[in-house]
Amino acid sequence: MFIETETTPNPATLKFLPGRQVMASGTREFTDPDAAEASPLASALFSLGDVTGVFFGGDFISVSAAPGVEWAHLKPQVVAVLLDHFVSEAPLFTGGDAAAIAIPADDAFEDDPADADIVAQIQDLIETRVRPAVANDGGDIIYRGFRDGVVYLTMQGACAGCPSSSATLKQGIEGLLKHYVPEVNEVRAA
Repeated sequence: MFIETETTPNPATLKFLPGRQVMASGTREFTDPDAAEASPLASALFSLGDVTGVFFGGDFISVSAAPGVEWAHLKPQVVAVLLDHFVSEAPLFTGGDAAAIAIPADDAFEDDPADADIVAQIQDLIETRVRPAVANDGGDIIYRGFRDGVVYLTMQGACAGCPSSSATLKQGIEGLLKHYVPEVNEVRAA
């Protein structure tokens, strides 16, 4: 088995591609060792000591390192953990799948039913245009809500701590949404 690695716009995060499916659907982010207990793989990565975040995408795993950690030393350790996991065909989650774990409370708010068409357009653009681009960078974007012309989004994985994430939200995503959905005035991180 060969695991490819890619850099991301976030220098603290590398994207690892095992050449097979990681998540059948959705994504999952772990931001501390306690949350990682839901996944043997995430727990093993956090046990390396220098890992501060793990993100599972459809066909990749993004791993974030603590400030000051050299990837030259951490990368071989991460690859070894990933190889052990995938070669042994261990389950990704305790209990076998993501349904067996508690996901942190969602801070989304209820959209106004009068905005249903606008919200549908926003969500379609996020799914078809934004999420694939963000996934290429080792992350994900979660829709949180739309209120008074403002779209609330959360960046995950490599994108969460990326120095360019605010530029991505403001110049990239906000520009796209404003262009196609005139009711959008602004995009904010939630």
